[in-house]
Amino acid sequence: MAVSYKLIAKDKKARAGVISTPHGEIETPVFMPVGTQSTVKAMTYGQVEATGAEITLANNYHLFLRPGPDLIAKAGGLHKWTNFHMPFLTDSGGFQIFSQMRINKCKISDEGAEFIDTITGQKHFMSPEVSIDSQNKLGADIIMAFDHCPQGNSSYEETKEAMQRTHAWADRCVSAHKRAADQALFLIVQGGIYEDLRKESVDYICSKDVPGFAIGGVSVGESREDIDRIVEYTTPLLPENKPRYLMGIGTKEDIVKAIAAGIDMFDCVMPTRIARHGSFFDKDGNRLQIKNQRYTEDFSPLVEGCECYACTNHSKAYIRHLWKVNETTAATLLSIHNLTYLINLAKQIRGNIIDGTFNPDKYLNS
Repeated sequence: MAVSYKLIAKDKKARAGVISTPHGEIETPVFMPVGTQSTVKAMTYGQVEATGAEITLANNYHLFLRPGPDLIAKAGGLHKWTNFHMPFLTDSGGFQIFSQMRINKCKISDEGAEFIDTITGQKHFMSPEVSIDSQNKLGADIIMAFDHCPQGNSSYEETKEAMQRTHAWADRCVSAHKRAADQALFLIVQGGIYEDLRKESVDYICSKDVPGFAIGGVSVGESREDIDRIVEYTTPLLPENKPRYLMGIGTKEDIVKAIAAGIDMFDCVMPTRIARHGSFFDKDGNRLQIKNQRYTEDFSPLVEGCECYACTNHSKAYIRHLWKVNETTAATLLSIHNLTYLINLAKQIRGNIIDGTFNPDKYLNS
């Protein structure tokens, strides 16, 4: 297989391991920055690497529309296209497509999904075969199955239909995948907030011989209590000898609870998105606003002791000035800091797991 997983240590349900890929090893648990358009917004890949990132994401939906997978394949795939030579993961595009259902711009059938490019108005169709073909051309180390992700408030019957469609599409994704030698296909468990559906989905999806599995359909509108319950219920059902990926979560609370449940990989656009709106994490993961008047003459770093580029080179006063005069460098510096915080949080917890000292409450109550 293109990707393999080695379990290094466990502390209760929490796991520390190593994922080996064609472009390097990934120490888990790991937070993965999201580079939607084959770039992490407002950052170069050199800056991303300097945060300690070991893998980044790109999104098949957006790259399918612009510039198109054929052009990226012609350039030599994502690694040569971006000149980032560490592991890549591509999302299938399903979440982005199905999110359009809320505004009646997506038509779904068992064959696939017809959707509208919200920028050009052009109609497109994506099926499991089209999604996998596109991701094969993009050339990421890890690619994701095309699944049907229902909204968090979906009824039991709607959720069951989406789950069954996800299962049928998983089989089609496996059949369509043409680069198993150098790309790992991960399949996705669905089932919404319903434990019996989650168990049924795990049984079906994990019967397939693929390198890894993901929990999808989480943090899509359900309550905090339902998110915690479903992650805690579903994660231990996944195989212990393969990577476990919880899609689309990225707050400190989410990450700590996910690791405690046994998750290895997680991603979110949140840390860079809030940076572009002027927010940064303090030492405890709370959000602060750089435009706050109190930072006008504050010549200390964003966080004392933080070793990221922003904190070792600049003050809150300077970054606030950049923000106030609309310099994009402010967003870059805040993004560097926020990514470094979450990446280091996962690395610190990994050390705790290996030492046998991981206490989730210590992180959640700080």
